[in-house]
Amino acid sequence: MFERDFSGFSGQIGYALVPMVARGVMLGADQPVILHMLDIPPAAEALNGVKMELVDAAFPLLKGVVATTDVIEACTGVSIAVMVGGFPRKEGMERKDVMSKNVSIYKSQASALEKHAAANCKVLVVANPANTNALILKEFAPSIPERNITCLTRLDHNRALGQISERLNVQVSDVKNAIIWGNHSSSQYPDVNHATVAGKPVKQLINDDAWLSGEFIATVQQRGAAIIKARKLSSALSAASSACDHIRDWVLGTPEGTWVSMGVYSDGSYNVPAGLIYSFPVTCRNGEWTIVQGKSGLSIDEFSRKKLDATAEELSEEKALAYSCLS
Repeated sequence: MFERDFSGFSGQIGYALVPMVARGVMLGADQPVILHMLDIPPAAEALNGVKMELVDAAFPLLKGVVATTDVIEACTGVSIAVMVGGFPRKEGMERKDVMSKNVSIYKSQASALEKHAAANCKVLVVANPANTNALILKEFAPSIPERNITCLTRLDHNRALGQISERLNVQVSDVKNAIIWGNHSSSQYPDVNHATVAGKPVKQLINDDAWLSGEFIATVQQRGAAIIKARKLSSALSAASSACDHIRDWVLGTPEGTWVSMGVYSDGSYNVPAGLIYSFPVTCRNGEWTIVQGKSGLSIDEFSRKKLDATAEELSEEKALAYSCLS
């Protein structure tokens, strides 16, 4: 039985995510789960309402629910932690102010996970700035293996697959091996140089380099902002679904010949500075991820190199800003 912790779970993403997990979308239709949901004290009543609905839904796989504002209670015994809660940037706030707030949040939660989570707990950070929040969490949970701390770029990966699917009028399940490089921000690089549809190269099928290097990239980069403009609320359903995809593939494995995008701790692959949480193409097997390497044919052209470097530079700046808030 898996126990999993969700922080910030009276909010939109949490509300969308918990029924997916309880129904088996994250870990399969035969895996019982116990949910630990954490939120801040002012949200305690709303969090209890979510617990009531989970009970009312009578999910067969759901073997228990912990709804709490106590970080230690939430983290005790969990095997998978999905960090949805964070401090959003508000009007008039500087980036350093936001980073300082998130350093405080992730320092507390990292310490609790390190001391009280199950051995080999896997962590997925969703809250923005996701890559740098994951890096902060790693700093304050040094006994959690760096390979076990990741951030969500699967949402951007799925957005890229969706755009290709619509452009070519094909089933999204036929689109494989797009890549999101770098930061979960507008500097990310959605790359289709190695993507295929039913085994055929996407670049050849679309045959429009101007669209692929312009509108396609901008659409994926700005999709979150476009959804906020349309809904007046941020992405929730798609973020929750992508979080399930991320954990499912990490735990159960990626299909043969298919890779996905995950924000992981850089080892210097593709000349990305080591020590950043950076989105790479990965395959997963036996609960472990592996960066897809150049020997698999992932050449990087000049256009792509500049994009990879630009998003790495932004992440390096975020890292420096976050570390300046640690003291």
